[in-house]
Amino acid sequence: MTGAPSADILLLRKMHPLIERSLGGRFTIHRLDEAPDGDALLREVGPRIRGLCAGGTVDAALMERLPALELIANFGVGYDAVDAGAAAARNVIVTNTPDVLTEEVADLAIGLVLATIRRLPQADRYLREGHWPKAPFPLTASLRGRRVGILGLGRIGRAIARRLEGFDVAIDYFGRSRQSGVDYTYHDTPVSLARAVHVLIVVAPGGPETKGLVGAEVLEALGPEGILVNVARGSVVDEAALIAALRAGTIHGAGLDVFENEPHVPADLAALENTVLLPHVGSASEHTRNAMAQLVVDNILSWFEGRGPITPVAETPWRPRA
Repeated sequence: MTGAPSADILLLRKMHPLIERSLGGRFTIHRLDEAPDGDALLREVGPRIRGLCAGGTVDAALMERLPALELIANFGVGYDAVDAGAAAARNVIVTNTPDVLTEEVADLAIGLVLATIRRLPQADRYLREGHWPKAPFPLTASLRGRRVGILGLGRIGRAIARRLEGFDVAIDYFGRSRQSGVDYTYHDTPVSLARAVHVLIVVAPGGPETKGLVGAEVLEALGPEGILVNVARGSVVDEAALIAALRAGTIHGAGLDVFENEPHVPADLAALENTVLLPHVGSASEHTRNAMAQLVVDNILSWFEGRGPITPVAETPWRPRA
């Protein structure tokens, strides 16, 4: 791992140990979160920063303070917190970590579907609180005979669908366009999808285009037997509309791994018994986080060794020079 040109890299916050360990011996690292005065640090080193390691918000204002910036390496497949359009306008490449977390998140999504429908956390609590000797746990809903909809049939959505095939359920999907080579039933609106299914799994990317995509109309279409599961971004679901729908019985229940204002979860949502709530752990296994961290490192090394980025995002494509 010798021979890579030295460069100044900015870390916005504490990153995965593998990232910090791998980059520390190869580059000059600056830690914004550890600086007594962040503005002073940016004034001092901002003009020298060529790479940025991100796991949070990177907006145009920050990029403006980093005139030599070449690469933003995002820790995560979702990069809605990075202004990729502003990066493209500055000829800055943005990378993310696709594929390496696909299977883990898909596994979690299936677990969350089952936990929500069969009320597994509630059953666990029922036993621990000593209620079982008094009466059996109440009967629950079932995945049997249900139709499942996937809102966003990308890498993770397809992986979820493959797993669902083993449960012998019908599968529908919504996306920006119909996909070739897919036998699942396509819907051209989220409302149409929700109306046709009993379980709606949200896997759409975050960002302005999908903000509040699952709102009151979609929840109404999902109906009183409907289950909503979100493993995408909290912004895709209108949280206030969801709380109202859960309270009113407009839908049966919800399983959520993501929220609008993480890590803060509304008390009104946490108080509802017809929910299963997780602290954004979709990719949070040691195996997968190590793989994500390694891909961040590999993108940075590849870029500064002159080989280009490995996984540039769509807004900042890269082609090798002829």
